[in-house]
Parts: sequence; structure tokens; C-alpha cells
Amino acid sequence: MVNTGDTAWILTSAALVLLMTPGLALFYGGMVRAKSVLNMMMMSFGALALVSVLWVLYGYSIAFGDSVGGAGLVGDPLEYFGLDGLMEDTTSEAGGLPVMAFVGFQSVFAIITVALISGAIADRARFGAWMVFAGIWATIVYFPVAHWVFAFDGDDVIGGWIANDLAALDFAGGTAVHINAGAAGLALALVLGKRRGFGREAMRPHNLPLVMIGAGLLWFGWFGFNAGSALAANNTASVAWVNTLVATGAAILGWLFVEKVRDGHSTSLGAASGVVAGLVAITPACNAVSPIGAITIGLVAGALCALAVGLKYTLGYDDSLDVVGVHLVGGLWGTIAIGFLGTAAAPSGVDGLFYGGGVDQLWRQVVGAFAVLAFSFVLTLVIGSVIQKTMGFRITEDDEVAGIDTVVHAESGYDFASLGGSGSTAPLAGQSRATAQDPAPVDSARTTERTLA
Repeated sequence: MVNTGDTAWILTSAALVLLMTPGLALFYGGMVRAKSVLNMMMMSFGALALVSVLWVLYGYSIAFGDSVGGAGLVGDPLEYFGLDGLMEDTTSEAGGLPVMAFVGFQSVFAIITVALISGAIADRARFGAWMVFAGIWATIVYFPVAHWVFAFDGDDVIGGWIANDLAALDFAGGTAVHINAGAAGLALALVLGKRRGFGREAMRPHNLPLVMIGAGLLWFGWFGFNAGSALAANNTASVAWVNTLVATGAAILGWLFVEKVRDGHSTSLGAASGVVAGLVAITPACNAVSPIGAITIGLVAGALCALAVGLKYTLGYDDSLDVVGVHLVGGLWGTIAIGFLGTAAAPSGVDGLFYGGGVDQLWRQVVGAFAVLAFSFVLTLVIGSVIQKTMGFRITEDDEVAGIDTVVHAESGYDFASLGGSGSTAPLAGQSRATAQDPAPVDSARTTERTLA
């Protein structure tokens, strides 16, 4: 018999998570320069459209079908092809929940994971090449990793190796979503190379109110992301909800504190960045730690990610919106922190090192996190390199200077001519940050451009 209360909660949670992708589009869109805002937002909307279709065709089957050969590496892509046979099935992992509700809930996780990667290559990626990449990456990276992490063994069904054999904890996607996307973002940033002027020109966000609106929508939707992962309207969902709230608040404080000490001021961009850092870090741990543990995870995540976003200048890779500094670093911290701060009093029922559990859970968390990191990085490097050498992934330098919105999409995010100005909007859309606003020294740009994914 269908549990209507749980079903209503999961469908609501799925809608909340779906809202996160348009929220991400606003978040990312506000952080790029004015000449790139539409392309940045289109990459999120493109992922939403494409991955939705692929998930129904074979993505769900790869992620949650019976493991091929019993190895726990990939589900059978033909078992549920086109969701065949699932429309009338009312059994699932959370008894009484229609399978199609679970299908819908997991689909939005796949969508936003792909969209997150786009922040690493802002300002310089061809939209067509991005769409090709998104389809291939979802198929051979995300869907199998989702099988590893989210597919638990059931009646006559063998699930993924991380969830079952390794028994690493990842409640809502610290590995499958954030480490996965962060590692992929790093690989793509290396393949496409640096933006023109990186390290020499200030590349500030062009619309901070848009960034904060996007951050607010992400925080709102993330309660569906984390609390919805309980797959029921129960105590686990309640604990996850509270931990998500408090960890995120703590992360904002941690990020702003680092900014104040380091730069002398706390910024709205820092607050928005802290929101995402905290959400990322608590995602794998929200059912495994106490509220005090959640505060600890959030504080450390905010401070750690605020410092990590500067790594791209030190190491010389151009991760445009800090997918690495926030999603990879935050995801690693949140996943591994379970091994320290996990408590048997929480719904997961596992003690970490600080609660007398020794290192048993800690090593499992480390292995799971770095296995996903390595798999995603290597495969993304291969996929990106092949696309770059065949159809071309990066736009030309001239097109980058002119503005990717006008060159690729034949549109401008801001039509100032309609307000009574003269001339075409194209020069305005292609205007460099240096001519659009007061120039700033490179060092200033590095301290004020706390952009992230």
C-alpha cells in the first residue's frame, strides 16, 4: 500500500531539488562578467534538459539496476530502459513509496551534478561542446558513481560497492555529487586552459544581487536535497533538516570571519559563498552527526573553502567559479568528517573517532572519497581532451574578448539600447570588465573575487 505522506514529501523534495538548478543558474550567472551571463545560465538549463531525458532512457537503470556481474560497479542499462515496468510498481527502498517517486527524486540529483561542473569553465566553453560533454559525462561518470554510492543491496538485487562493500556513509551526495563534480571541474579547467587575462585582470561578479538570490534558492532547495534523502517524512528527515540549517549558518560565519581577518571586510559574495560551502559539507553527514557536529563541520567548511578558493592562483589553474575550492574541498571535508564526528546517537548509528569508534569508519570515508575523486578526474580529463581535439571545446580568443553571449547565442543579457541609448548592444555585451568598471589591481581582484560553484 502506498504511503501517501511519504510520497508527498518525496515529490515535494524532488521539486525543491529541481529548483536548485535554476537557482544555480542565477548564482553562477551573477558571478560571471556581463558578457557571459546568458551562456553561464544556459549551461545549467542545458544540463537540466539533457540529463532529464537520459535519466529516463537509461540513467536510472545504470544507477539503480542490478549490478552487472555482481561487481558493484555499474547497473544493467537495459533492466529499466525507458523506465519499463516501473509505472505500476509501488515497492521501493522505503517501503510504500512508489518507485516512480524515487526515480523522480534521484533524477534531479543527476541534473544538478552535471550543472555544477559548468562553473569551472565559465566564459570560454562552446555551448554545443558542453552539451556533448554533459551527455557523455553523465553516462559514463555520474550514473556509475551514483550506483556505487546510492544503490543498496535488496531482494535479488546487487548494489554499488561503496554503499555495500566499503560501507562508507554518504547520506545525500558528498561523493557522488560534490567530489564528483569538483574533480570533473578541475579536469575540465586544465583541458580548456586559462581565461584571457586570468591573473592580470579583475574578473569580478557583474551582479551580486543575482548571486545572493541564487544562493537563497540553493539553500531553500537543499532542504529537499538533504532531508528528502531520508525517503520518508520521519525523524531522520528532521535531523537532516536541522543539521542542514545550522551547518550552513556556521559556514557563513566561518567564511566571513576569514574575509574579515584576511581582507579587512566581510562581503555579500562571501556570505553567498559560505552558504554553498556549508551546504556542500553537511550533505554527506547530515544524518550522521549531532547538531554540534554539524556546527563544527560548517565552521570548518566556511573557513577552509574561503582559503581554498585562492589555490587556483597559487597552482595556476583557472577554475572560474571555484568548483574545486568549494565543491571538491568542501565535499572531501564533509565526507571525511563523518569518520571523526559521526555519532551513534544520530540516525546513521555509527561512531567516529571522536566518539569512541576508532578509525574504522574514517578509513572507509577516505577510501570512498578519493576513489570517486580519481575516477571522475581521470575520465573527465579523457572526455574533455577528446572533445577539445575533435569538435573543439573552447571558443577562440577573439570570441572570448567579444563576449560569449553575443558570439554563441546572438543575445545580450542587458539591452541598454532599449533604455534610450544609441547603437548596438553587442559592444556593451562584449565590454571587458576593465572598461565596464573601475580597474583594480590584480591583488585586489584576488581578494574580492571569491567566486565559487
